[in-house]
Amino acid sequence: MRKIIHVDMDCFFAAVEMRDNPALRDIPIAIGGSRERRGVISTANYPARKFGVRSAMPTGMALKLCPHLTLLPGRFDAYKEASNHIREIFSRYTSRIEPLSLDEAYLDVTDSVHCHGSATLIAQEIRQTIFNELQLTASAGVAPVKFLAKIASDMNKPNGQFVITPAEVPHFYKPYHWQKSPASAKSRRQNWKRWGYEPAGDVQKCDLVMLLKRFGKFGRILWERSQGIDERDVNSERLRKSVGVERTMAEDIHHWSECEAIIERLYPELERRLAKVKPDLLIARQGVKLKFDDFQQTTQEHVWPRLNKADLIATARKPGMNAAAGAVCDWWGCM
Repeated sequence: MRKIIHVDMDCFFAAVEMRDNPALRDIPIAIGGSRERRGVISTANYPARKFGVRSAMPTGMALKLCPHLTLLPGRFDAYKEASNHIREIFSRYTSRIEPLSLDEAYLDVTDSVHCHGSATLIAQEIRQTIFNELQLTASAGVAPVKFLAKIASDMNKPNGQFVITPAEVPHFYKPYHWQKSPASAKSRRQNWKRWGYEPAGDVQKCDLVMLLKRFGKFGRILWERSQGIDERDVNSERLRKSVGVERTMAEDIHHWSECEAIIERLYPELERRLAKVKPDLLIARQGVKLKFDDFQQTTQEHVWPRLNKADLIATARKPGMNAAAGAVCDWWGCM
């Protein structure tokens, strides 16, 4: 049986700011862009969260919820430095590390000899070491599979951990609601609820063939997760599955010609990012996304084997995309 740890730093960007400036510790703060430039909140500390401020929230909305919110622009060099130090701490316990972002990662400690092989004790020691060396807190989840370890890391936040033993897996997930699942995109959750699959226990009772008919290949994932099955390895060589470039406009744009000019400016950056990842990767599909001033969005995509600016612009001109101009243009390609 595997031993998987998911480590998730507590309000990481905000925590680095509070560590470096103790005067910020007891007041609501958030990292994000300005309201005037239609910024979005990257993260908020716990005093700000008490007012309802959350990640991915428009800055204007955050300031309405918490008018005395202190907004910081972010110091990504400092966050990257702290993240590198944290990963070095992970490497003291295992070489099998799968970073998900600057502030979270999976660790497979199945074969680790540290702490007499106890994943629970390893997680505790890692969290304590992070605090001792960086003065930052982390939460952790321990489980025999990845997706349950990720769920567990959120159970006792902040600065806590939760363990799901192999014997507890079938019972733990049965009453669990899909909105908390790492795999539950909003659109999928709506479909599950419409079909009456709210807690995972509902899916446990379902026939796999029926789920495959109703949800396609994701039906198998849905069924496996409801059974506590997740055979994915902790992958130290994880490849990016998509590359995109996005810009937020400081002011509304109202004509398609303006949007097309912005796309023209974004294209070289998309080429550069794709080449940096791996220039010979095959592209499965490409698309254009418009996000409007109310943060609703619409997307058009098409299948092409290679990057092509003219075809992307043609896709963006499809019905539904150019009815109104958006605040954000985003190009992406999926490999």
